[in-house]
Amino acid sequence: MPDGTVLVVNAGSTSLKLHLVSPADDAEALASFRDVAPARVAAVAHRVVHGGELRAAARLTEDVLAAIEAASALAPLHNRPALAAIDEAVAALPAVPHVAVFDTGFHATIPPAAATYAVPRRWREEWGVRRYGFHGLSVQWAAERARARRLVVCHLGGGSSITAVLDGRSVDTTMGFSPLEGVPMTTRAGSVDPGALLHLLREGLLELPDLERELEHESGLAGLSEGGSGDIREASPLALDVYVHRVAGAVGAAAAALGGLDALVFTAGIGERSPETRARIAERLRFLGVEVDPAANAAARGDADISGEGASVRTLVVAAREEIVAARAARELLAAETE
Repeated sequence: MPDGTVLVVNAGSTSLKLHLVSPADDAEALASFRDVAPARVAAVAHRVVHGGELRAAARLTEDVLAAIEAASALAPLHNRPALAAIDEAVAALPAVPHVAVFDTGFHATIPPAAATYAVPRRWREEWGVRRYGFHGLSVQWAAERARARRLVVCHLGGGSSITAVLDGRSVDTTMGFSPLEGVPMTTRAGSVDPGALLHLLREGLLELPDLERELEHESGLAGLSEGGSGDIREASPLALDVYVHRVAGAVGAAAAALGGLDALVFTAGIGERSPETRARIAERLRFLGVEVDPAANAAARGDADISGEGASVRTLVVAAREEIVAARAARELLAAETE
């Protein structure tokens, strides 16, 4: 490898981010593949949200690509853009290794009690219906920065999830078989009674493609706000109330899975940039010992401790750095192959 620099390709549900990451974890953002100097790149790491049963970082082979394609029906907002970005990256950099790093990998430690749905055996054993969990790269970085034994990470952005982390390992999370489950998001519904969905299909009120589109693109903050905007800054009072209620409730459930709470982290777009949302969630969690300092919360930029004086739980803002975790995983895989 020239100097160990990895190009990280992060095709999210709302953006495409490219970073050159050095072995020292210095990251340089790039606007497009046209800005990449091939001589600088030793490998390409692709953040992939859902790989089905694939969890560990893997070279992009035909079998791995087929698994990502097969899982696209479960994560259409993520896997399809990722596959398009893979095609573009391979065309731009055909001579270097390309590695898939899966968002589900960090959640492989979730115990059976948290990962198992109460559904028939054939669903679980033959069809792979289980909780996978997502946002793993983001949660792993937050856990490394927070260094708390009992930690809850609120990844609040285009997609939102709440994860319980015990001694650095994921033990429960709100997203499940797909990134649709859990708390409401900008355009995704989060958890909805399956009976309501069956009713809409049974009565012919919606066809399956329309149901999928509306759950993925027209729900969440967008579905609850005038004009259908998923932007937290334009959200209606009801949308904010629902969002705060569900997120705070999910944090409480995560604390129960941990047997208590030592630290709470806010990360990703909303988590990092919306002091009002953080304050409202924290207020709902005062019973757990969460309290934020108003001035520190309002001034938080990048990594910051916003804990209130005397609070028994540390509250932190952590800037998401998924690219660093992905680059490390790619280097580790390629180094292991040469041993």
